[in-house]
Amino acid sequence: MAPKTLGTYFAYPAMLVLAGLVFVLVQHQGAELTAPMLVSPSPGFGAAVVASKAHPLLHVLIALVVIIVCGRVVGALFRRIGQPPVIGEVISGIMLGPSLLGRVWPEAYAFVLPAAMAPMLGILSQIGVILYMFIVGLSLDMRTLRGREHTTVAISHASIVLPFTLGAVLALFLYPRVATNDVPFTVFALFVAVSMSVTAFPVLARILTDRRVHKTRMGVIALTCAAADDVSAWCLLAFVVGIARADVGSAFVTIGLAVGYAVLVVFALRPWLDRKLQRAEANGEGHGRFVPLAFVGLLCSALATEAIGVHAIFGAFLFGAIIPSDSALAKSLVQKLEDVVTIVFLPAFFAFTGMRTQIGLVDGQGAWLMCALIVLVASAGKFLGSTVAARVTGLSWRDASALGILMNTRGLMELIVLNIGYDLKILSPVLFAMLVIMAVVTTVATSPILHLITRRAPWSEESVSSGGRSLV
Repeated sequence: MAPKTLGTYFAYPAMLVLAGLVFVLVQHQGAELTAPMLVSPSPGFGAAVVASKAHPLLHVLIALVVIIVCGRVVGALFRRIGQPPVIGEVISGIMLGPSLLGRVWPEAYAFVLPAAMAPMLGILSQIGVILYMFIVGLSLDMRTLRGREHTTVAISHASIVLPFTLGAVLALFLYPRVATNDVPFTVFALFVAVSMSVTAFPVLARILTDRRVHKTRMGVIALTCAAADDVSAWCLLAFVVGIARADVGSAFVTIGLAVGYAVLVVFALRPWLDRKLQRAEANGEGHGRFVPLAFVGLLCSALATEAIGVHAIFGAFLFGAIIPSDSALAKSLVQKLEDVVTIVFLPAFFAFTGMRTQIGLVDGQGAWLMCALIVLVASAGKFLGSTVAARVTGLSWRDASALGILMNTRGLMELIVLNIGYDLKILSPVLFAMLVIMAVVTTVATSPILHLITRRAPWSEESVSSGGRSLV
């Protein structure tokens, strides 16, 4: 075994142990901190969101029309300036909320998105996110990791461990200022740390595809690292949600049940499904009879993880991931779901997030400096963790830096995480607004910075089989 490779294997557990020690120190220091009193009349930490009575269908239809049209228009404008359209749709959702429309035209805001509509829009958003995570699972080809495990795991986990550690340290500063005293510091620190660690695999894939570099050597490395990052980050988030929804003792039971369910799905249900699909293909049967089964499985899996206590989206993602991504069933499901999810349900989710985002709460120089600090910590953690790990595994500084910029893409995945934190009352409205700003800023910055780094030697000039030391 080469000395460099051997050193990397020793560095990996050392990195995890060091991050664990830092978090223990942070937790010890945070136990002495006091957060401000809860002054909002809304339910406290961990409380369930209470749905209101049903509302007229007319308002829902009007709202969806406005949300979809505005999202498509703003998304098209962002596409013209070289940004992924999904970022325009995110910003459109924020513009339709109290941060812009509610300020400049309160009457229109009250008509299009009245507060009484929030529960209905929330249900549509939850369904949309569940279906979206199912599509992400269907599109995730874990076979791309084969032969690249060493590089992929090192880079992806370094891009999680460093921002996670920095986020936990940042929580010491944020907790006394933007948290509430009904939120335990450990839960707050864990959630802030996770929010610093997320990479948006679908948005990153879209950036690479738009630049036509997704099949180059570096494009494949970036996609596989982002995929491994996503899986690791969602497992970590499931752990944090399990702790947030229960006391420490019950949290370990929840986590044990979640791990047991994941093992059951991956090692029992997946082989059974593979055999069924292969047999049907060998017999010349169509996949049509598996489509209803897939939808029932999706809903049951989401129901199972929700009942366990780690959120329905994890079950949806897990069930999608066990269906072979190159199978006719997976392709058919993606084709059937993609348009309705991305055109109808996700814009509803962005508008729902926009209704919760009150940028006006980030008021004063001190608050904006705090927001800038959050952006800086999130960006530095992702960039440095990914870049250093990529350089250690053999990439050039240019490629390592470009990879670090790509892994800083957060987008929709970050918004899903933040909404979970808001639902659990871990995040206060002001911190929620700051983290939404961070998600938008870090994602918008990805494309222009990547262009600056790769403009002299674009990745499109490279192929997967290019010469030199191959990492893929």
